[in-house]
Amino acid sequence: MLTLVIWGQMGMNNWNSLNMFLIDSVHDWIMFVVAAVLSVVLVWMFSLYLSGFMVNRFLVGHEMLEIIWSVIPICLLGFLMGPSLSGLYTTENLGDSSMTLKVMGSQWFWSYEYPDFDIEGYSSYMLSEDDLRPGDYRNLEVDNSVILPSGLPIRVVISSEDVAHSWTIPVLGVKMDAIPGRLNEIRLFSGKSGLMYGQCSEICGSLHSFMPIKVEMIPSKEFLNTIAK
Repeated sequence: MLTLVIWGQMGMNNWNSLNMFLIDSVHDWIMFVVAAVLSVVLVWMFSLYLSGFMVNRFLVGHEMLEIIWSVIPICLLGFLMGPSLSGLYTTENLGDSSMTLKVMGSQWFWSYEYPDFDIEGYSSYMLSEDDLRPGDYRNLEVDNSVILPSGLPIRVVISSEDVAHSWTIPVLGVKMDAIPGRLNEIRLFSGKSGLMYGQCSEICGSLHSFMPIKVEMIPSKEFLNTIAK
């Protein structure tokens, strides 16, 4: 499965991880509440306009009205806060991870390590236009992609060797800053296999737009065979 934005797309990409599913759900809930509030306000204003009571010159105070327009926004904020906090708690408590991926940002490439496996780390550079094959994506293809198992919780640890970067893959719901001298951590879980693309989302210099990310999510058994090679 290939997850990219298509021409004329209005909504978000199809989610490919638990993180993105929760983000998408919170977004839909917020949009529903906003649409409901906007509809009620518009209907109310239109009805007042038709009834001729759009302006009340003699209203100098109304205690009950002030209570209503104070309590209702508080309740609405509570409705918005609940799913958001629930999703945040879920993403931070995915249980024990099956493996760890170390990501290091540099100007202008990414380096990856699998500390749970006896293999050397490697770097990932963007392919130039001369190296692209028919069907490849310009400014998104790399020489060495990240290979991860689907169906298993993964711990990703991120840092930087020079300036601030940001390891971002939209369909996975991942956007983690890579800060020099600091380790940031995120957990992700994807039940689907496929190719996922991302880019650095922190302006990091003249070649900021040329450090793409390519993730190959494959079944866990195939992942173990690939790593063993």
